[in-house]
Amino acid sequence: MKVIEILSNSNESWEDATVKGVSKTSKSLKGIKSAFVQSQSVTLKDGEVDEHRVNLKVTFEVK
Repeated sequence: MKVIEILSNSNESWEDATVKGVSKTSKSLKGIKSAFVQSQSVTLKDGEVDEHRVNLKVTFEVK
C-alpha cells in the first residue's frame, strides 16, 4: 500500500470537496482503498464562506 496527500476544494461543502478529490484522483490512480480527511478549512470573501477545502490522505494498492 502507498499513501499520497491531495488537496481539493468546493464551493458547496467539505463533503463535496472530498468526493471531487477522490473522483479526480481515481482517474489517474487505480486501486484506491481509502481516503482520510486530514484537515478541513474554508476561505472567506466579504465575511462569508467562499470555499471549502480538504486535505486528504489517499491509500492505494501498489502492484
